[in-house]
Amino acid sequence: MILAEKITKLRKQNGWSQEELAMKLNVSRQSVSKWESAASIPDLDKIIKLSRIFDVSTDYLLKDELEEEMMPETIEDIPEVDEENMRSISLEDANRYMELVEKAAGKIGAGVTACILSVIPLILLAGMAEYQIISITEDMAGGIGVALLLFIIAAAVAVFITQGMKLDKFEYLEKEPLSLQYGIAGIVEVKKEQFEPVFKKCVAAGVVVCIISAVPIMIAAAFGMPDIVMIYCTAILLTFVACAVFLFVWSGMIFGSYQKLLEEGEYTREKKQENKKNANLATAYWCTATAIYLGVSFLTGKWYITWVIWPCAGVFYAAVCGIAAMLRNR
Repeated sequence: MILAEKITKLRKQNGWSQEELAMKLNVSRQSVSKWESAASIPDLDKIIKLSRIFDVSTDYLLKDELEEEMMPETIEDIPEVDEENMRSISLEDANRYMELVEKAAGKIGAGVTACILSVIPLILLAGMAEYQIISITEDMAGGIGVALLLFIIAAAVAVFITQGMKLDKFEYLEKEPLSLQYGIAGIVEVKKEQFEPVFKKCVAAGVVVCIISAVPIMIAAAFGMPDIVMIYCTAILLTFVACAVFLFVWSGMIFGSYQKLLEEGEYTREKKQENKKNANLATAYWCTATAIYLGVSFLTGKWYITWVIWPCAGVFYAAVCGIAAMLRNR
C-alpha cells in the first residue's frame, strides 16, 4: 500500500471528508485530493502532522511495504544501497517524463504507420496505370507515387526528430542506475498496473491483425483473381500491418516508460551494465554489417535481394552479444 492509499484509508476510517482533513492540516482540499490521487506527495512536516492526527507512526506512512498491523521493529533492516553513482529522480521529473512519452507515443506511432502506408499510393497508381484504370502513363504514375512516398516519409522523419529531441533529456533513464525519491515507485507502479491490461490487449490485437492481414491476398490467389485485385489486396495488407504497428509502438512506448522508471524488464541495472559493455561491440558490428551490405550490393547490383543481410545481421547480433557475455563471465 502506498502513501496515497494509506491517507485515503485512514481518513475514511475516521469518517472525515477531504475538506475536514484539510482543515485539520491547515491546507486546501485540493492538496488532500492530490495526495490521495498520488498526483503529489505531502511535505515532511505535513507527514508528521498526519501521523499525529491519524495516531500512526511516520514509518507506517512512509514505508510502502509496511502493513498496519506490523510494528517497525518487526521489519528486517534493509541493506544500504550505494547511491553515489545513481541518478536521483524527483516526482516532477518522473511526471514530466511520463507526460512527454504519453504525448509522443501517439505521434511517433502515427509516423511509423505513415512510413508503412507511404508505399500504397505508389503501388496503386502503378497498377492502375498499367491496367489503364486511370488515364496516365506508367512513368507519370511512378513519379507521382514516388513524390507522395518521399513527402510522407519526410513528414514522418520530422515528427521523429522533434519528438526525439524532447525525449533526449531523459535518455539517461535507459543507461544509468536510478534512485527514485520517496513515493515515486508506488505512483509509477500504480500507473503501470492500470495500463498493463491496455498494453496486453494492444499486443494481442496487433498480432491478430498481422495474421489476418494476409487473408485477402490468399483468398484472391485461391480464386485466381486478376493481378489488379492482387494489387488492391496488397494495399489492404499494408494497411492492416500499419494499424498493428501503431498499436505496438503506442502501447510499447507508454508501458516501456514505466519499466524504465522502475528499472524492470529490459531496463534492469544488470541489462544497463550489459548494454554499456556492448556499446563498443555494437558500433564495430553494425559498421561492419553496413560495409558488407554496401560492398555486396554494389558488386552484385542485386539490391532487391541484398536487403536480406539486415534481418540476418540482426539475428546474428543477438548471438554475438550472448557469446560476448559468456566470455566475460568466464
